[in-house]
Formats: sequence, C-alpha cells, structure tokens
Amino acid sequence: MITARDDRRRTFETVPPGVEAETWWGRAWVAALEERSHDAARLGRGRAYAAEGHVDAVTITPGRIVAYVRGSRARPYRTELALPAFEDTEWREVLEGVAADPAALAGLLEGEVPQSLADTVLPGAGELVPRCSCPDVGRPPCKHAAALCYRAARLLDEDPFVLLLLRGRGERELLAELARRSAAHAALERRDTAPAFPGVPARAALARTTLPPLPAPQAAPGAVGLPPAYPSDPAAPDPLALDQLASDAAARALALLRTGEDPLAGFTVWQDAVRLASAHATAGLTGAARALYRDLARATGRTTTDLARGAAAWRQGGPAALAVLEEAWDPPAGPFDRARPALVAAGCGSFRPDRNRLSTRSRQLRLGRQGLWYAYESRSDEEDWWPTGTPSPDPVVALRG
Repeated sequence: MITARDDRRRTFETVPPGVEAETWWGRAWVAALEERSHDAARLGRGRAYAAEGHVDAVTITPGRIVAYVRGSRARPYRTELALPAFEDTEWREVLEGVAADPAALAGLLEGEVPQSLADTVLPGAGELVPRCSCPDVGRPPCKHAAALCYRAARLLDEDPFVLLLLRGRGERELLAELARRSAAHAALERRDTAPAFPGVPARAALARTTLPPLPAPQAAPGAVGLPPAYPSDPAAPDPLALDQLASDAAARALALLRTGEDPLAGFTVWQDAVRLASAHATAGLTGAARALYRDLARATGRTTTDLARGAAAWRQGGPAALAVLEEAWDPPAGPFDRARPALVAAGCGSFRPDRNRLSTRSRQLRLGRQGLWYAYESRSDEEDWWPTGTPSPDPVVALRG
C-alpha cells in the first residue's frame, strides 16, 4: 500500500539516455542552474560527467534531488539540488488553477508541464541551490552538481510529476485532489443546464398510462478511463491491486460493449490469475506488484514462483505458451525429428529429446500443439526452466531469440 509518505519519495535507478533536455521545461530547469554559474568549463565537465554515466541512482523528495556522483576519486560525492517546496496555500492556488483550466489539466495528464504553470513551478532566480561534498570551494555549481542537473533534466522531460514532487506533492495525491476539484467545477457548470441525454420529466413519465420508448443507447467510449484514487486505509485491500483490477474490469467491459463478446470467456481461475500477473514484469519483487502476486498465488493455491513462471510464459505467447509450460505431450515424429539435425547444422549443439521437448544442460525447446517452438533457459543441471524469447515455427530462430 502506498502512503502519502511513500508517494513523496521516488528513486530512479536508471535515467533516460542523453544529456541535452528535450522539452521547454527541461531546458528551463538547466537554465536555472547555468544562470548561477560563470564558469563554462565547469559546466562542460559536468555535461561530460552526465554523458559518461558518472551519476548514480537519483532520489527525489520534496525540496531536493540527491545522487552520488563519481568524480576523479574512488569515493563518490553526495550531491544535491535544493528547490523550495510550496506551502499548503500555494498548492491550493496551483491545484485550483489547473482544475479550472481543462487545457492545463489535459496537458498535465498527457505528460507535459502546462504553460500556465511555467512561472509557478519552474525554478525562479536563485531558487535552485546546488550542494556537494566535494572539496571544490569555488562558486557553485561544481561539476558534480552540474552533472546531476543535466541528468535530472532528462527525468523532467519524461515525467513532469517529478517537478511537482520537488515542489512538495506526490503524483497519486495530486491526481486525487485534481479529480475532486475537477468534479466540483464540472458540477457547477452543469447546475443550470439541461441534461445532455434524452428523457422526459419524472412527473410527466409517472402520469402516463403507457411508458415511452427507451432512448437509444449511448455510444461506447473511445477508451477506458482512469480508476479513482483510493484513500490509504490499513484495513482496506491494497490500493494498487484495486487500481489494476478496476482498470482490467473497465477494459473487459469496453471490449464486451464494442464486440458483444467477453474476451476472457472460458479462462480458468489460474489462467486469469496468470494474465493479471503478467502485466507486472517485475515478478512481484517491487512494492507495486508484491501484494498482487501474493494474493493471486494464495487464491489459486500456487506459489508466487509458480505465478511468476506462468506470467513469463503468458508474456511469451499468451494462453498457448502457458499450455506449453504446463503440458508435456507426444508430437508426430516428422517435424520433431527434423528439428534436431537443423539445430546441429546451425551450430546450436546436440539436444536430447523427451516427449515434445529438446534439451541441453541450460537450453530447451518445447514444441506447442500449434507447431510453434518455445525457448526456455535454466542454470546448468538445475532443471529450473523459464520461458525466454519469442516463439517461432523455426526451432533455430526460437532458440536464438
């Protein structure tokens, strides 16, 4: 369960490639630091450090960005960029402005910093303050702080909520508050307007002896909407699991509305659990997926390892790949027997046959009932096989991924 405190701390183990900021707000971020510097050589060395990968994992909390930056010495330096977080009164003004402006709200949800927020959320003159544990006592920023600034700009390019987190609020709490304020604005706008759907006054409908015909059904929406943000409650189900289940149910309902067919009809409980787990490639190792994997495994009587292996197979090829993982069968001799010499001719080594499987000490191919080959890997002699690569009718292509 993500609490407000968890939502206000994000760590990025990897940063998008590149050094130069690509968005106008990313460039404005870099300019705020460069304006403090009168040493182009320092900035150049900082840009080179950023390009060469000297900046380790970046952690962002309200008011600061922190990372360890490796310089010429063996021990890295602790480097941070400080930016004042907003007070509650400032946040109320920001949120009210975004909620009242549909274009600003749409831009934020699409991954852009609205122009209307430029003068508010971006660093003003002297606001962005660099600090570093290096011995450089000259006028800041040092080259380590400059390197962190250039890498942070790439994070801002990808996700404007990083900038808003620096100003004091996490993404989930912002979206929840914006949803409430946007709904309040919509209610005020609709208060004195007639409903957009066809109908008759309730008094007139009750006075009739025969009911009028039902209005035509409304058109199916173009896409699935976002589920509501759930409040943190220790006694409630995990909010991230609820979020995924709500999104999944909405997508299923939309498909049923458009086609008249349930895309999951005929799935077993186990297949559906594997399908849900397959959306999280982290195999339940992160906080966002751990509770979901635990609950799905418990509900199906399987282990989380079984679920992770099944989810890997599902990502490899859906229900057919899951069947290949769990079912051994006796294929016809012709196409199966031709696979072994083809693998030898391609320099892939000699494989021993066992029903629909061809194996070495660490590689394996499994033939599915539809004629596709599925590759598996295991540590030598452990017989712990995991799906890998993309299925193919050619065993050599499947093995090589």
